[in-house]
Amino acid sequence: MHDPYASLRVRDFRLYLAGNLLATIGTQMQTVAVGWELYERTHKPLALGLVGLVQVLPVILLTLPVGHVVDRVERRIVLMASLALLALSSLGLAAASATHAHVGWYYAALLVAGIARAFQGPAKEALAPQLVPRALYANSSTWRSSSWQLASVVGPAIGGAVIGTFRSATPAYVIDAGFALCFLAMVAAMARPAFVPSRGSATLETLMAGIHFVRRTKVLLAAITLDLFAVLLGGATTLLPVFAKDILRVGPTGLGWLLAAPSVGALVMAMLLAHRAPMQRAGRALTWAVIGFGVATIVFGLSRSFWLSLGMLFLVGAFDNVSVVIRSTLMQLLTPEDMRGRVGAVNSLFIGGSNELGGFESGAAAALIGPVAAVVLGGIGTIVVVLTVARVWPEMARLGPLEDEPAVAAA
Repeated sequence: MHDPYASLRVRDFRLYLAGNLLATIGTQMQTVAVGWELYERTHKPLALGLVGLVQVLPVILLTLPVGHVVDRVERRIVLMASLALLALSSLGLAAASATHAHVGWYYAALLVAGIARAFQGPAKEALAPQLVPRALYANSSTWRSSSWQLASVVGPAIGGAVIGTFRSATPAYVIDAGFALCFLAMVAAMARPAFVPSRGSATLETLMAGIHFVRRTKVLLAAITLDLFAVLLGGATTLLPVFAKDILRVGPTGLGWLLAAPSVGALVMAMLLAHRAPMQRAGRALTWAVIGFGVATIVFGLSRSFWLSLGMLFLVGAFDNVSVVIRSTLMQLLTPEDMRGRVGAVNSLFIGGSNELGGFESGAAAALIGPVAAVVLGGIGTIVVVLTVARVWPEMARLGPLEDEPAVAAA
């Protein structure tokens, strides 16, 4: 019988999940605070795009060495160090906000956060499979996504409420630092999992091993490509401060709900995925989900109704979560244990990095052609990418149940 709560019965996975929940709440609060504060001070969409660019540069530049470090050093240690650095960057943002420092100091603190996240992403991806048996990879991926989405619902709403209540973004940054330290404490409380470090010196060949593995594994490459371009082209969340202030005119509280809506949709979808029988045609589900993501993005860009915009963002999150669960499960099933750090670093580059690059692309496009045209064209581009991927990698369409590990490996 299908047990939707199987991975939650593992103590260390529960600690991981709870800590990640708190840390993500803090990150989402910080996202609201930075977006609102910078747009209030500059009134320039490009300033919002630069937030993404500053944070993605360390991910791009550090991808190869980070993957090597995560495969050579115990993953818990790497994760705890990155969380401590994240807390430090949040306190830097709090100081800049409290003193009304030049906006350059915000970008300096965000650069530090980008360095921390360059290590955090691969460390989390490599640590998670060590916490549950292989049979629970799909189930744990669904609950990890649920946790992240729940935090993304609560975080923006709390962030908007904090800014509205205190008329300042400073408390949001302080709370984010505290939640990062809570996650650090929970990781420290886990039992030390078995870890066999990757052997050999850091040559160009070993550093590039993660990239070569993803390139050879066609079904994984197709899933990553779909997720990459969906976020890169179809991501409207960076421009939500513009929509909230200038188009929908709903203020900081409305901005919080707009930012929360995709996560509400993703959380509902995650609950459905956890409690329903396993997908029998995962490849087709992924393809149609990304098409739905693009269509919902287009409608959101054209909407002038707050409630219709909320509904479309709900669908954006729901469709995106299907992609997240399938890609995450494929990574855990197909990646060898001694390469999880390097493959996780590649994933962070293409997926985590696409969030920030997508933010820069949206901000730059909005500055050139306006926010509405930028969002609509991004949604159209997402649909074009889906059709292209289906043609280049037909293996994806043949992907069946994720629980059938031999069939997944064959695909």
